[in-house]
Amino acid sequence: MLIEPRPATDPEIVTLVMAQQRELREADGGLDGQVTVTHDDIRYLVFVDAGRAVACGGIQGLDPCTGELKRMYVRPAYRGRGIGRQLLAALEGLAFQQGYAEIRLETGSYLPAAIGLYTSYGYAPIPVFGEYVANPYSRCFAKRLPVAA
Repeated sequence: MLIEPRPATDPEIVTLVMAQQRELREADGGLDGQVTVTHDDIRYLVFVDAGRAVACGGIQGLDPCTGELKRMYVRPAYRGRGIGRQLLAALEGLAFQQGYAEIRLETGSYLPAAIGLYTSYGYAPIPVFGEYVANPYSRCFAKRLPVAA
């Protein structure tokens, strides 16, 4: 098992993001107000097991000091193995390397497992931001990254 960078156009990234979006639509029951905005500057990491990408996540710049965690997803058959935690740690490392002092993220109120992962990893609730402001189901979180010595 390894974590490696991949471009947004990688076929396995595309497949994982489509699976994530499909699963979100099933979980939210097709709620109004859901926004899916992706930008070309997302830097993706994938978790690879036996040559297959089984999880992904990305960091997108919000401003020079702040990155946003995007598209965090673990295939259902691989959940409960700590893959999400490993990937989240790697994404925080990537954000730190990119010079971000803070990571923000948005998740849905209907995703308690995601909220549990983020809060257990030190993310604190913040007011909704950006394109999520109008979505009553959005829950946003942030975490300060360590300062380089």
